[in-house]
Amino acid sequence: MRGLLTEWLADAGYAVRERGPRAAPAGADVDLVIVNLYMPREAGVDVVRAVQEAHPGIPVIAISAQFRAGLAASWWAARALGARKLIAKPFTREDLLEAVRGVIGPARLSST
Repeated sequence: MRGLLTEWLADAGYAVRERGPRAAPAGADVDLVIVNLYMPREAGVDVVRAVQEAHPGIPVIAISAQFRAGLAASWWAARALGARKLIAKPFTREDLLEAVRGVIGPARLSST
């Protein structure tokens, strides 16, 4: 899943750095963190909280198969976690890009 998200975002012009479950280290230059809420070895909720503690103000997009698109409870759960957006699995490339654009804006393409 991480590789696919990286590919979709990079193809859309976003600079992407893949990180493990503990996200970006303190002091890293990060505009957005995308986290899966249900991971095999780590609770996504804990990752969201760790990111927020290390990087106050960095927006988080949470993805999960546990929520269904259109449910108000999903939105409230994401907000309760501090996530700006929640994307229900399965989702499309456009669903992801729409969420990212909604949180941090369009990709800043380099002029090289």
